[in-house]
Amino acid sequence: MAAHRPEYNFPPSLWGDQFINYISDSKVLEKYSNSVEVMKNEVRNLLTAPQTKMIDTMNLINTLERLGVSYHFENEIEEKLQQFFHLNTNYDDDEVYDLYTVALHFRLFRQHGHRISTAEIFAKWMDEKGNFKESIKSDTKGLLSLYEASYLRTRGEAILEDALAFTTATLKSMVPNLGSPLKKQVERALMQPLHFGTPRIEARSYIAVYEEEEHKNETLIKFAKSDYNLLQMQHKEELQQVSRWWRELGLMSKLPYTRDRMVECFFWAMAMHPEPQYSRARATLAKSIAIASVLDDTYDAYGTIEELEVFTKAIERWDYGEISQLPEYMRPIYKAILELYNPYEEELAKEGRSYASYYAIERLKELARGYFEEAKWLLEGNLPSFEEYLKLGQITSTYDYLVPASFMGIGSTRKEDFEWLSEKPKILVSTLIIV
Repeated sequence: MAAHRPEYNFPPSLWGDQFINYISDSKVLEKYSNSVEVMKNEVRNLLTAPQTKMIDTMNLINTLERLGVSYHFENEIEEKLQQFFHLNTNYDDDEVYDLYTVALHFRLFRQHGHRISTAEIFAKWMDEKGNFKESIKSDTKGLLSLYEASYLRTRGEAILEDALAFTTATLKSMVPNLGSPLKKQVERALMQPLHFGTPRIEARSYIAVYEEEEHKNETLIKFAKSDYNLLQMQHKEELQQVSRWWRELGLMSKLPYTRDRMVECFFWAMAMHPEPQYSRARATLAKSIAIASVLDDTYDAYGTIEELEVFTKAIERWDYGEISQLPEYMRPIYKAILELYNPYEEELAKEGRSYASYYAIERLKELARGYFEEAKWLLEGNLPSFEEYLKLGQITSTYDYLVPASFMGIGSTRKEDFEWLSEKPKILVSTLIIV
């Protein structure tokens, strides 16, 4: 009697060979690189000019972040924000600090980890009943700034909860009567706030918006475009490399039940680490996501209980000698998993970071055990309670594996960082619950 398999038919990849066949143009690459280096110094001078007012510098920092080029000036921006935050600015001056400016400052300070009170900073726009004043309903730019700031709220901040409801309703009613480029900004923000955006996509969108601004800085536009194109070329080269790795594994031809999603896996990694210095982290993470996807499909969409039990124990033992004990179709998966990590272990050992792979491997073993438990629920027809699912789901969400896998590719991470992760800090647990 043939084994019962819970097979699914996933659609093929949308991308064909377009990324694996990518060839970069060295002359174009050099052109963009030279352009970025020249303009970077000009922009740094704008940012660090001592005579510039706080409001102008904060607006510039926001523009640099929205254009996706702030990573060039991380130290300068942190120094400026630290300096401004400790000025204890009095935001009650209505002529200087309008709603747009105050909400922008609030959002930038919060984004960079500075504790700033909502009650004090937004009080002047509240009436005696604690509601936002009707008079600000005509201030589109200010409302949009407050809307974006409201997404930096923490639990129990009623003012920002009210701000979100108030600005969302008001901006929706205003959209039909707005002109460009403000209309585009409002429509995009209502669809997806800046705080939830993917950095490279947000940068591409804002470059187009900023070009239409009346008081735009032409140097910033040229700088942002050259930098965007340069970084995109690097991302394409990396995508070509991981796509080639994926094809050479040959898992798609051997395991027709799995999803072919290497491009999507790289996009996920690029969304987490877009900056050029994190090339290895992107490759490591993209490959780790792809492997997790194959594991997920093996446990969810093909393996029998008996096969999955043998497979889970083999992953636990982490030994090439286990290959012969596995069903034929599982052997290339197991081999691919071990061969993903062996080169990293050798590479990391040369850097004095041999410990890094251990933490990712241990979380991968935990992920396999979690997948096996879920497979048993499915194949044996058991319906877990919500509490049981939530506990296991924090593991099978994959983030508990992907975060240390990501750290593995970042040279500055230390053993203490991995230990901190393994102790399940609140920020990690909250992320796992959300995912």
